[in-house]
Amino acid sequence: MSLESEQRLSLGTGAARRLATTTKTPPQMREISPRWLLRVLPWVSVAGAVYRVNRRLTYQVGGGRVGFSNSGARLRVAPPSLTELPPLHGLADERVLDTLAGLFEQREFAPGDTIVRAGRPARELILVAHGKVDRLQEGAYGDRVLLGSLAGGDHAGADLPADGEVWAYTLEAGTACTVLALPWEEFHAATSQSPALRAQLDRYRARRARPRNKWGEAEIVTAAGHGGEPVLPGTFADYDPGPREYELSVSQTVLRVHTRVADLYNQPMSQQEEQLRLTIQAVRESQERELINNRDFGLLHQADPGQRLYTRDGPPGPADLDELLCRRKRSRCFLAHPLAIAAFHRECSARGVYPDSVELDGSRLTAWRGVPILPCDKIPISRHGTSTILVMRTGEEDQGVVGLYQSGVPGGREPGLSVKFTGIDARAVASYQVSAYYSAAVLVPDALGALENVEVHR
Repeated sequence: MSLESEQRLSLGTGAARRLATTTKTPPQMREISPRWLLRVLPWVSVAGAVYRVNRRLTYQVGGGRVGFSNSGARLRVAPPSLTELPPLHGLADERVLDTLAGLFEQREFAPGDTIVRAGRPARELILVAHGKVDRLQEGAYGDRVLLGSLAGGDHAGADLPADGEVWAYTLEAGTACTVLALPWEEFHAATSQSPALRAQLDRYRARRARPRNKWGEAEIVTAAGHGGEPVLPGTFADYDPGPREYELSVSQTVLRVHTRVADLYNQPMSQQEEQLRLTIQAVRESQERELINNRDFGLLHQADPGQRLYTRDGPPGPADLDELLCRRKRSRCFLAHPLAIAAFHRECSARGVYPDSVELDGSRLTAWRGVPILPCDKIPISRHGTSTILVMRTGEEDQGVVGLYQSGVPGGREPGLSVKFTGIDARAVASYQVSAYYSAAVLVPDALGALENVEVHR
């Protein structure tokens, strides 16, 4: 017997715990995040597992980003990606695309260099391979006005300029950049030797000649401000013949619980329920990650090229978020990585500006112009320390962004999520299949915007 036990006058805590019931928490996990995207999206039940987004016919097709391949310092346009240029959209002749890709000239520019100057003849098509290019114009008071920026994959002067047409703006290298240029003279020489390319350009000119509104949609003709009894124009709203359809995606896993554990170690907490609770949390985290990053329906990849903007100076500043907001009406929320939100706070502090704050679902959040900035750690940060800030309008009534799920799924435990018992194997292990079905749809292009190449570490 030790000296300590001889001197103790009461029962020790080590012995007492053998008879006491401890107060314990349910199992915790660090992976659980606020999942703001899942909370703010209006969810639409898709009975047939497919959601079709019908839109008015749009003549201005193409306009996406061009891809590049490189061999050392030499860059080349990926031929199939040339169909993202409006005049070449829909061209299927691979030989013609490969020929055109070989006609581009590579040029390097240092920060501040002029790539093309406003007022000069528009004699070439410009593709931005690397870096950031600013579009500048002379303002009404003699100063320079920044119209916007171009980055990797963007293009300028792709609309087949007419004879004598000049550049309406100046392109200036904002950073060290690489561009590929195609002289229109060489393009027309290739056209004269290719019947397929000539037919493609004829179709493009016919599309461009049709009446359209400023968004590129087939115009609905109306008459206004007239007197007397003029003949009113006849019109109709034409529909897109190939509307996009969204199929529900899925995040799944199989949870295994030994029946001995479920039977004998089930008090005071159900082992099966706690295992299911943690597994469902992980599946929901996977669901939000896919809604952001999936190449088919993720928001980062659904943003229209015309709604992709770039910061003026690298870090996200108040003017950058203002420009995002002015591109759409009734913006519901921003979505940004926490480090991007911190970078925005630093820019506001440097300018002596203080962001708003709003309360949403009981949480106090940063806001700008009354629009909450929701943290989302699923938005990636590149190895260069850049990220993306999203802004969106939500809901079917506002032609915004909606989440898709299916109600009444067999084994439904939560909306769009099912848990199915799949049996007990020869080792007495019970299995449960946990599935979440979901997708996201952007009803019109301006419902979703993206501020790209946001520096978060400066």
